[in-house]
Amino acid sequence: MQTRREFLRTAALIAIAPHLLAETENEIWLNDVHSQLNRTRVRALLKPRTHDELVDAVRSGSRKDLPISIAGCRHSMGGQQFVSDGICIDIRDLAHVLNFDRERGLIEAEAGIQWPELIRAYLDLQRDSAQQWGIAQKQTGADTFTLGGSLSSNVHGRGLAMKPLISNIEAFTLIDAQGETVRCSRTDNYELFRLAIGGYGLFGLISAVTLRLVPRQKLRRVVTIVEATDLARSFEQRIAQNFLYGDFQFSVDEKSPGFLQHGVFSCYKPIDDREPIVAEKKFRDDDWLDLLRLAYTDRAKAFKRYSDYYLSTNGQTYWSDTNQLSAYLPNYAQKLREEIGGDESSLIITEIYVPRASLIDFLVQAAELLRSNRTIVIYGTVRLIEKDDESFLAWAKESYACVIFNLLTPHTSVGIEASARSFRSLIDLAIARRGSYYLTYHKFAKPEQVMTCYPQFKEFLGLKKKFDPSERFQSDWYRHYRRVFGS
Repeated sequence: MQTRREFLRTAALIAIAPHLLAETENEIWLNDVHSQLNRTRVRALLKPRTHDELVDAVRSGSRKDLPISIAGCRHSMGGQQFVSDGICIDIRDLAHVLNFDRERGLIEAEAGIQWPELIRAYLDLQRDSAQQWGIAQKQTGADTFTLGGSLSSNVHGRGLAMKPLISNIEAFTLIDAQGETVRCSRTDNYELFRLAIGGYGLFGLISAVTLRLVPRQKLRRVVTIVEATDLARSFEQRIAQNFLYGDFQFSVDEKSPGFLQHGVFSCYKPIDDREPIVAEKKFRDDDWLDLLRLAYTDRAKAFKRYSDYYLSTNGQTYWSDTNQLSAYLPNYAQKLREEIGGDESSLIITEIYVPRASLIDFLVQAAELLRSNRTIVIYGTVRLIEKDDESFLAWAKESYACVIFNLLTPHTSVGIEASARSFRSLIDLAIARRGSYYLTYHKFAKPEQVMTCYPQFKEFLGLKKKFDPSERFQSDWYRHYRRVFGS
C-alpha cells in the first residue's frame, strides 16, 4: 500500500491510452479525447484514491506554488481540464457511492464516478424495491463523463422541459485552494454553489456530489421524420402530450435541400409500468463506426442509414435512466484515418442557443453559411433547455433551442482556422437573434462575442480571484481569457 508521502513523491503517474499520455523521463503530455487539439505538457499527473489524498494533492501544489487543473475523462475540448507546466489531478479513482437516501431519492457519490457506474450502483442498491429512483438527465453522446466534471460544466441532456444539471444538484463538497473542505448547497456557501456549478474547475476541486434522483419510468420511443419548419410545433405537441425526452437529429448532407432542415425526431413518452421493456434493435460500436465512416464520405447515405435505423426502433420501450446511456468511440479519428486515409483530423463541437421562435430562421441561415464556407458537418442535433436562474455563469439564460454542430476539422493551421471562422459566424447568427453559445467547447469566440453572450464574464473572473487569490486552480482556457480581458 502506497503511503501518503510516497503518493506525493511519485506524483502517482498513471498509464492511460497512448494518445492521451506520452511520458518521457522529464515530460508528461496530455490531450483531450474528442478533438485531440489540446496537447498539453504538465509537471505532474496525480491520481488520488481517497479524499485525504485529494486534500494532500491540493496542499502539495500550494506548497510548491504550482497551478492545479482537474481532469476526469478528458472529453472537454476548450482547454479547461489542463494547465501547462502545472499539476493535473485525475479524479477517476474517486468513484464510490457514499450514501443513498432511498426515502428522499438523494445519492451522494465521489466526484470521479462515471455515469454508468453511478447507475449500476443505485440499481444494485434498489433490487428489492418495486418503485425505484434514477437520474433525471446526463449529457448525451458519451457515458464516460465524471459526475464532478458534469457538475463543473453544468451539462444538460435531452429533457424536453428540464433546466441544466444544477437543477438536480442537492449539494457538493469542495476542496478550496488552502486544502480546506467546504460544503456547498442552496443553504450553505450558496455563492460558491452558484459559481462552482458551471465554473469549469476554477473555484476548487469537487470531491463529492449529492444528486437528486427522480422516479424511474418506462418510456416508449416515438420516431418520425419532420422538417425544421414543423419542429417548434412538434416539440410543443410532444411536451403537451407529456413526453419527457426528445431531440431532432438533422441531415448533414450539404448537397441536399434538406441540409439542417430534414431530420429524425425521436421522443420518449411514459408508459404503464406493467409493459415489458422491448429494445431489441441496438447499434453496436461497429455500427456506429460504419455510420461515422459514411458521414465522412457519403453524408446522404449516412443520413438514410441513420434515419432508417431510428424509424425501425419506433415503439421500442426503455427505462428512463438507462436509455440515456450511449456508445462512444474514443479512438474514432485514428480508426477512420486508418480506413479511409487522409490528413489527421477530428471533430470539434459547438453548441448554439437561439430563442425557439427564431430556430427555423437560424437553421436556414446556418445552412447557407456552412455551405458558403465549405464546412463539413458530421453530426448535428437540436434539443431544448429551460432557463437556468441559479448558476452564476449561466449558459441557459432563457428557454432556448440548443443546436449542436460537430465540424470536421483538419489538424492544420488552415483547417483549424476554417472551423474557427465558421464557429464565430454561427455565434454571430445567434447573437443577431438574442441567442448565445456554450463557452468551453473552444476558444475561438471574439472578445466582444464573449461579453455579449456572457456580460457577467469579467465579474466571474473577479470572483475567481476573490475565492482563489493565489489562482491555485487554473487551466489553459482560464489563462486565455485572463489574458484577453486583462484580469
